[in-house]
Amino acid sequence: MSSTPSGEYWLISVPGEKAPNDAWDKLNRATSNVSTNSKYQIPDLKVGTLDQLVGLSDDLSKLDTSAEAVTRKLVQYFTEVLEEDKSKIAENLLIGNKDMKTYVTKFQWEGAKYPLKQSLKVLSEIIGKQITQIDNDLKSKSLAYNNLKNNLSTLDRKTTGSLLTKDLADIVKAEDFVLNSEYLQTVVVVVPKINAKEWEAKYATLSAMVVPGSSKLLTEEGEHALFTVTLFKKVIDDFKNTARENRFTVRDFVYNEESLKAGKTERDKALAEKQRQYAPLIRWLKINFGEIFTAYIHIKALRVFVESVLRYGLPVNFQAAVIEPSKGAQKKLRQELNKLYIHLDGSAAGPIDTLEDSPALLSLGVNEYYPYVFFKLNLDFTNK
Repeated sequence: MSSTPSGEYWLISVPGEKAPNDAWDKLNRATSNVSTNSKYQIPDLKVGTLDQLVGLSDDLSKLDTSAEAVTRKLVQYFTEVLEEDKSKIAENLLIGNKDMKTYVTKFQWEGAKYPLKQSLKVLSEIIGKQITQIDNDLKSKSLAYNNLKNNLSTLDRKTTGSLLTKDLADIVKAEDFVLNSEYLQTVVVVVPKINAKEWEAKYATLSAMVVPGSSKLLTEEGEHALFTVTLFKKVIDDFKNTARENRFTVRDFVYNEESLKAGKTERDKALAEKQRQYAPLIRWLKINFGEIFTAYIHIKALRVFVESVLRYGLPVNFQAAVIEPSKGAQKKLRQELNKLYIHLDGSAAGPIDTLEDSPALLSLGVNEYYPYVFFKLNLDFTNK
């Protein structure tokens, strides 16, 4: 069974060397004891002009934030929908048949979805539309399903409340009532259990025209007992008021077999409709998790590509990698990378060793700038 990745991943890119594998070998040799590294295979994309790349860098940053937010929202809603099966969320978060970690560490550009002949701008627009579409669909599907769930909860509350509020369909029977009488009506009264004897002594005197000996105990639940009593219709309001003064509550209930059946049928229908929509919704969430996660990782690839060209220049020659720092080894890994690449940009060196002691630098976002291209990737979407 797959589990949700909890560790962080770093996407970095460093300048290429003369031989194709030299940059990769150098990176691996220096860091293999503090991280697990995989190549991040980014294909040859259309570069365009420098101005376009600068503008695109900002657009891709916003798309990245948006894609991560929609992915997180979808995963959290998926977890909610699974209800008692929420522990199975990880095994449902697949891209095709790969889990997230495998997809990222063995990344291959999906040319059918994002054609390489298109410009970077067009590719970012394709992905942007996809994110918006999935977000809109998620909103409408979750609204429809949540309305069903809420309706079912409301109907369930009627069957699970106290005798003061709950639906009486499963408690009362036709023989408990005087039916089809021109003058008489049977009412249902909720009495605190501790006052049951008082009720039996008093009920016939709470108003005129109460039928003596007509009170009958139907059930007891929690702190209450449920009685019926029969009286003349014209004194019902008077009886209710006097009963209330004695802490006896007359339920607003008239026995009607058809409406009782309809209430049961309504709940059965709501439950059946929820069950009918469950499987298609799970299927949609599975498919669209794959879609949004694919879009998210391709945005990261576009960002790494654009930043590498802006940082290292033309012709395009860089080595991208997915790095999983070993537990507790982030600082050591940072130091090893710093040793290797500080010559690329001396201004990025200062904060690395002092970061943890410098909230001011952290607040300026300096921690995101290193001598090499760097993006953090978090694959744990189940925690808020």
